[in-house]
Amino acid sequence: MLKILIVDDEVIERKALAKIVTRFLKNIKVIGEAPNGRKAIEMAKEHKPDIIFMDIKMPGVDGVQAVKEITKIEPKTRFIIFSAFNTFEYAKEVMQQGVKEYILKPSSKEDILSSIQRVSDEILEERKQKEEQKSLKENLDRAVSIAQKEWVSSLLMNQVQDISFEEWSQLLGVEITCGYIMLFFLQPKDSAEISANEKQLWNTWLKENLKLIVKKQEVIVGPITDNQIPVLFLNKKNTEKFHFKKSVQSLLDKLLSNFREKGFNAVLKIGIGFPYYHANELNQSFHEAVAAMQQIVSIPNRKYLFGDQLGFTEILSSTGIHVVEKKLLDAIRQGDINQVLVFFEAFVAELTVHQNVDGLIVKKSFDELFILISRMLHELGINYRHMVIVGESEDISGIVEKEKSQILAAVQHVQVWRNNQAKGMLYKAKEYIEVHYADSVTLESVAEYVGLSPFYFSKLFKDRFGMTFVDYLTDIRIRHAKLDLVDQGKSLKEICFSIGYKDPNYFSRVFKKLTGLSPTEFRRTTIG
Repeated sequence: MLKILIVDDEVIERKALAKIVTRFLKNIKVIGEAPNGRKAIEMAKEHKPDIIFMDIKMPGVDGVQAVKEITKIEPKTRFIIFSAFNTFEYAKEVMQQGVKEYILKPSSKEDILSSIQRVSDEILEERKQKEEQKSLKENLDRAVSIAQKEWVSSLLMNQVQDISFEEWSQLLGVEITCGYIMLFFLQPKDSAEISANEKQLWNTWLKENLKLIVKKQEVIVGPITDNQIPVLFLNKKNTEKFHFKKSVQSLLDKLLSNFREKGFNAVLKIGIGFPYYHANELNQSFHEAVAAMQQIVSIPNRKYLFGDQLGFTEILSSTGIHVVEKKLLDAIRQGDINQVLVFFEAFVAELTVHQNVDGLIVKKSFDELFILISRMLHELGINYRHMVIVGESEDISGIVEKEKSQILAAVQHVQVWRNNQAKGMLYKAKEYIEVHYADSVTLESVAEYVGLSPFYFSKLFKDRFGMTFVDYLTDIRIRHAKLDLVDQGKSLKEICFSIGYKDPNYFSRVFKKLTGLSPTEFRRTTIG
């Protein structure tokens, strides 16, 4: 409800105006009356009215001066000038203060109501636009956050080949020439599991602290999986390894100090990959971070480690093994056991082609691979743990056979999930959409409802039903619109809102695109 203040030195005038407003305008409340400009300024400060009905000629501080003073403290307040003085100078002076309504005394009830209605409509329209802009910004921020997380997930699995640092520069509005990955791991101090609430608190803490500490880089925080969070740093400087280490150490020392002050009942460990100058090479930085993490979790007093401080990470630097690894992950995701066997053998061949490979290197390499597999399965909603115990003297062939059985077990999990759980989730999603089509349904909200990531939900939905989520939602809405259009008692605007659209013009365009007729033409053709 809008608030109006009435200012006039004539008591009868004030009471008459207040009576008109109260009787005929139900969405506007009279919050007070003032006999002069000075009192009007005081009441404006206290009550913050949306509209002020202001007389010009008053003793002491007149209406013109009052408008000037109130505009300084409450610039959003709208004024309607009500005066017996039909002079250009008065009108000109108040119009310069942004006043758009100037009514001459005496005036009819209709003129007064029309003037107030115009001003109130303008206020309400402005508020509506601000709310829409706020909603749009919130949705955009949420969409960007989701897109960034999915991009990081895809990048870590070596699925991103079609975006360059130049394109990222355009998207973010800053110059980017290189990027690198850090892997943050929350290690429990005892054998107890870290609760989901504690993980979420840590996730939020990490985002906030990175934002505070990292000043000259763009930071994209990936999704949390188990107790790990990958973070992508995008930098505009080409940094030599020595200077890179020095700058990162300074950042991490500050971050770890803040972590200790926060008092988490856990230890923060960080694996660090090195900068690369092409986006499709960032997967290598991730491998370095993972390799460092694998080593550091077993070193009690070490909080962070760089990838080059390990003797085996260079083995995984060849392009060949990354290509095979990607194909192996894709085959596991599809549950295609034949392809999995083919690419598993290729992975082992690529891994053992080096003469200096030993059992430790092979085991560490498989540990890295299974981090990627578990992250991928986690996104699908599959809980899976890599459980391979290797003896100190075990040879490479023994390790490979054990890891092979683990991969085949992971494939079986995917097959079961695809045949049962995924199908059930997707039909559950369809039922949800059919019930809530008139609400603000989004891909993100439905994916959250069925417990899948938006990225995989979107992909699986299209694979299963042959259409995108948006196309399916639109189809349901238009089907309901057709039924409603038969009822001549419902207006097109009413139908538009009832099926989940907020813009009648947009609804008409969508309807015509799908049916070949506008809603009006469809109603005329159907009813006859």
